[in-house]
Amino acid sequence: MEAVDPTVFRLAIFVLAIFVGYYVVWSVTPALHTPLMAVTNAISSVIIVGALLAAAAHGASGEAAAGSVWISKGAGAVAAAFAAVNIFGGFLVTQRMLAMYKKKDKAK
Repeated sequence: MEAVDPTVFRLAIFVLAIFVGYYVVWSVTPALHTPLMAVTNAISSVIIVGALLAAAAHGASGEAAAGSVWISKGAGAVAAAFAAVNIFGGFLVTQRMLAMYKKKDKAK
């Protein structure tokens, strides 16, 4: 049996995660969107840790392995950027949604 290339294995997990995430998020009722944003912020913080670990991958010996390391570093950097956008955007959206429930001061 041949061993599967780690890059292909990680790409397969990434594609499966996209499908699962899509179906989980789109099946949530609108009343749960604010709690969902808080959960996605927590998940994105875990994702950013994994992305930083991937971006900091150390090089292996050999020319073929070096190419795989650069792909891993690039994918890690892109994942960290997307997760950071998701975290900051999630906090902004959550803040706006919570502001809708605050009482407004009436001018006297």
